[in-house]
Amino acid sequence: MKLTLKSRLFSVLFLALASGNLSAQPTPNYPTKPIKIIVGFSPGGSADAVGRSLAEAFSTRLGQPVIVENRAGANGNIAAETVSRAAPDGYTLYFPSIGHAVNVSLYKNLPYDPIKDFTSIGGVFSAPNMLVVPMTSPYKTVPEIIAAAKANPGKLTFASSGSGTSVHLSAELFQRMAGIQMIHIPYKGTGSALPDVISGQVDMLFPNLPSALPQVKAGNLRGIAITTAKPSAAAPGMPTIAESGLPGYEMATWYGLVAPANLPIDIRNRLNKELQGILADPKFKDKLIAQGADPMPGTPEQFTAMLKFEIERWRKIIAQSKITIE
Repeated sequence: MKLTLKSRLFSVLFLALASGNLSAQPTPNYPTKPIKIIVGFSPGGSADAVGRSLAEAFSTRLGQPVIVENRAGANGNIAAETVSRAAPDGYTLYFPSIGHAVNVSLYKNLPYDPIKDFTSIGGVFSAPNMLVVPMTSPYKTVPEIIAAAKANPGKLTFASSGSGTSVHLSAELFQRMAGIQMIHIPYKGTGSALPDVISGQVDMLFPNLPSALPQVKAGNLRGIAITTAKPSAAAPGMPTIAESGLPGYEMATWYGLVAPANLPIDIRNRLNKELQGILADPKFKDKLIAQGADPMPGTPEQFTAMLKFEIERWRKIIAQSKITIE
């Protein structure tokens, strides 16, 4: 039986120790002051919203204020570098996205190592993107898009929220697997790309589900298919790309929680314990599911293994697509 990406990510075949970057020295009475979660994106987006919900839940469980600090820019690099240089005391955490796995292949001079410079705490959620087209588009299915792209190489266009984002990589994976060539038009965020897709100036977009659903429901965009292997409860009736004509296609946006390297092991374990409790809480789960996301519980070792798997997976696709960012 073929395993899905989600199954593979958490398979015991990929379990690994968190690079040995933990201190065994006990830290009594943690936490004794406010904790900061760094988010690598601007306020108001879906990542920021979940980050704030996570901070609120941690505040309740830890008995200390947990605040979100936004450090947007460079696909999360600014936030990641800030956390990598912070003290490993459990008071500065990072809410990384899939960009944490792909940036090492996109940027020539990354100022941190996504594995060695961080201590994994655990995964938070994964979610699909959605292939959408303008309502005026002649395309209504995945095979129609692939056929048109093959008949007109280099003519169809796809927008993205920026080079190296999950929105961009969803389209690159689509191209590679379908054997087609389209033109990439990067924007500074999905919000900037949507008007040009809605108006028909760009042929398609692969936005995160929380960004796509309101536009599809409002009749501004036509939803074609979602990027994950399994259908989403948040988008009932929407098929997957894999079952719509591109078998094996699978792409998920994900977020997790990490700290600077050498975090004391008792603090790591405490944070993971509380994180698992948050992800199991019905109210938090319902909030994620309403946005088309699935909770991603697990151990720190599982998140590290998943991260390593994703780094290697996207390294190959980025090299094939010749994507680089100075």
